[in-house]
Amino acid sequence: MSTKPARAAPLSVEDRQEMLIDVVTPLLIEYGQALTTKQIAMRAGIAEGTIFRAFGTKDELIQAAVDRQLDPDPFRKRLRSIDATLPLEAKVSAIVALMRDRFTTVFTIMTALGRFGPPAAHDPRHEFTDVLGEAVEADLERLNFGAERTGQIIRMVALSASMQQIRGGLRFTDDEVTHIILYGIIGRLPDPALT
Repeated sequence: MSTKPARAAPLSVEDRQEMLIDVVTPLLIEYGQALTTKQIAMRAGIAEGTIFRAFGTKDELIQAAVDRQLDPDPFRKRLRSIDATLPLEAKVSAIVALMRDRFTTVFTIMTALGRFGPPAAHDPRHEFTDVLGEAVEADLERLNFGAERTGQIIRMVALSASMQQIRGGLRFTDDEVTHIILYGIIGRLPDPALT
């Protein structure tokens, strides 16, 4: 005689909401506005009604996923976690990788949903510039610009290299973007023995 496996403990509403946001984010990138609650439920391995018990409407779930992507605090925390003692090249490479991942994800979701322009709570000063400036401050003697200006340059180049509309079909690796930031288009890479 076989026995039924024990049911998993039910998730709290907050845990269920977090799980659904995790599930819906890649689906938004794939399906955009055409995303259905059936697709969400299938990917999450739950009944469709569970979505509505957690969020009320599909739009509320989508907005929660967008809000999570736009929340700058986790991203700032990841930027601040870059080891300030790394060589400049390694720091800039780590910054570029994080920024391009964030920009690509945010712009892909917003475009898929047909949303354009900055979010309502957009900070035009870009506090990220300060965080980036702090990351390169130990290397000021090697920089052609001050820390804040360098942070702005890193942000601008990483942003434009992440946007299909600006790249015009060209693709850049994180290493290429890092080299453009550090050495420009006519500079030479330093001797590897010196880095």
